[in-house]
Amino acid sequence: MEIKKDIIIQIQSIVSNAQSKAIRAVDNERVLMYWQIGKIIFEEEQQGKGRADYGRYLIKTISETFQPQFGSGFSIRQLEMNRQFYRTFPNTNALRSQLSWTHYRTIIRIDNQDKREFYIAETEKNNWTARQLERQVNSQLFERLLMSNDVQAVLAVAREEKMPTDAKEIIKDPMVLEFLGLKREAAYYEKDLESAIITHLHDFLLEIGNGFSFVARQKRVHLEGDEFFIDLVFYNRLLQCFVIIEIKTTKLKHEDIGQLQMYVNYYDRYEKQDFENPTIGILLCADKNDAVVKITLPENNKTIIASKYQLYLPSEQQLIAEVKKEIEKLDSKENEK
Repeated sequence: MEIKKDIIIQIQSIVSNAQSKAIRAVDNERVLMYWQIGKIIFEEEQQGKGRADYGRYLIKTISETFQPQFGSGFSIRQLEMNRQFYRTFPNTNALRSQLSWTHYRTIIRIDNQDKREFYIAETEKNNWTARQLERQVNSQLFERLLMSNDVQAVLAVAREEKMPTDAKEIIKDPMVLEFLGLKREAAYYEKDLESAIITHLHDFLLEIGNGFSFVARQKRVHLEGDEFFIDLVFYNRLLQCFVIIEIKTTKLKHEDIGQLQMYVNYYDRYEKQDFENPTIGILLCADKNDAVVKITLPENNKTIIASKYQLYLPSEQQLIAEVKKEIEKLDSKENEK
């Protein structure tokens, strides 16, 4: 006698779904437990706020009482995070069931509310793992998107309150490609970088923005006997258009822009359907002169984007400098109003 394979598959699916739900339920309870403990600590501290060292004494006492029985979940560091968790989210309605405690550990380190809301929305929308969220925070995703947009535009796209209408609303400059595992000191050919991107395609799709899917590598184009090869072709379902990526491991030159413009024109005339939007071209380069890019392209250009790549996560000093730059930009915009 034989059992149908479908029965085995169905049971495996039921078991897998049940396990996933159980894990999520346990983690949701853990999140609520830490929130409630943080609430008790915070409110008790407020009662004893006349004594500066009361908070430290309170956390130390709780840790010494419960850690022997319950372990590291009641360490001083963990209890301090619980308190910060409650201070950051004083209303449980603001908590998201899709986010685990590991997600929240990263989020409560962010002291800017707009920035927190952005990462929460992006995590929910893209189903990021805790590791993916941490990587996006460390690579300054929010700041990089702000370089070409205002805060409200970035947040609106993240929350899906509006669909992106401009490629710059979802494409980052610079792109951080540390996951490729290439040494920053070494010299690379375009084909080396392209091969590394294909090998790490999932991570690259996460980095370049929302809504991308891979279409082709080294797409061959015939133009009256001449043959050209486009490095990478993607499609973006949010922008409803093809996205062509050309890789340059040297400083961008004006002729590189002309080459990419030719590829964009080809796709618009021979590949794009009537219901689709104009093709977007991205020059992924090691370095660029923004003035050269600006003067080479038409003033109303919305289809060609030059984006630098870097093969390493930014340092803490770079992060601080970037944040200061964005604050200055926001302040200047406010003063102009």
